[in-house]
Amino acid sequence: MNNIDASLFPDKNSFTDKILFGVQKALRKLAEEAAAKDENLVVKIDGEIKEVPAKELLKTLPEQDVTE
Repeated sequence: MNNIDASLFPDKNSFTDKILFGVQKALRKLAEEAAAKDENLVVKIDGEIKEVPAKELLKTLPEQDVTE
């Protein structure tokens, strides 16, 4: 059986889902590029603004190898 996360596939009929999916892909790409350069990203965690190494942030993001 395949363990594919259905939440990675936006409802093709929902414009909002397509936008959210695109934003998630863009954020993942941003984190990947910053991690490759060993940079930090500024994020808000529990209401507090923090600077986090992109490599650490990348570990918390879901994989997105879904091609459209």
